Amino acid sequence: MALTMEDVRKVALLARLRLDDEELQRMQQQLSSILDYMQVLQEVDVADVPPTAQVTDVVNVMRPDEVRPSLPLEDVLANAPAHEGGYFKVKPVFE
Repeated sequence: MALTMEDVRKVALLARLRLDDEELQRMQQQLSSILDYMQVLQEVDVADVPPTAQVTDVVNVMRPDEVRPSLPLEDVLANAPAHEGGYFKVKPVFE
């Protein structure tokens, strides 16, 4: 399916792309090639393939939540640019 140059200009406009004539020509060829490939995919028989939203198994990759000792406060604050009273000191967001 060959796209017209006007189709490519419309897509570029919608994508907010500023393309010169050479780039428009290249995009016309590349987008037309992609649409040709999509046409090939339309011919694949998928009658026996059930619809799915996930093609791989969904597995929880989180480790179990276990209570463990945390870092000592001195180690946590050691590289902080500023701290006060055991807390990180940051510039105020609202004044």
